Amino acid sequence: MTTLRRDDLYDDETFDGTDLSGVDATGSTLVDCTLRGVVLDDARLTRATLRGCDLVDARATVLDAVRGDWTDVTVAGARFGGVSAYESRWRRVTLRGGKIDYLNLRDATLDDVVLDGCTVDALDLAGVRATRLVLRDVRVRELVLDRARLAACDLTGLDTGGLRAVRGVGGLAGASITAAQLVDLAPVLAEHVGLTVV
Repeated sequence: MTTLRRDDLYDDETFDGTDLSGVDATGSTLVDCTLRGVVLDDARLTRATLRGCDLVDARATVLDAVRGDWTDVTVAGARFGGVSAYESRWRRVTLRGGKIDYLNLRDATLDDVVLDGCTVDALDLAGVRATRLVLRDVRVRELVLDRARLAACDLTGLDTGGLRAVRGVGGLAGASITAAQLVDLAPVLAEHVGLTVV
């Protein structure tokens, strides 16, 4: 298999080192597929459905995964610039290792999603509905949580010491953090509740 097409079905296919730059796979369905070392520059996976897929060492400057439906997907060692995945539905998705400059998950629904050992320069969770979101050894510089609704989320693995900006800190309600993280977040929490520290 050499490419992806709109509204097509791919079952148990392997893409190894394939250049998928600029492909339009809008509405496509991938089941039990492996994408290893692929290039996804300006690829469109808008409204794509992924089931049981592995993306290993994938690369992209810009990736459109808007309104995607991903279940049992692992993304390992990826190097992405901007990823637009707003209004997506992710279930049992793991992002392991790698680096993403900007991950836009605005208004997404996340269930049992794990970020493990990765760096995300800007993580946009505005309006997200997340249940059992887990961050392990994750470095984030800018975190956006406006209107976020979290339930049973474990953020104890977030490197809050590396945060440069936090917006919508009230969206942390429903998450677990450590005492050390609370100290790091104290200034923005104080600002949020209108507390003056002297």
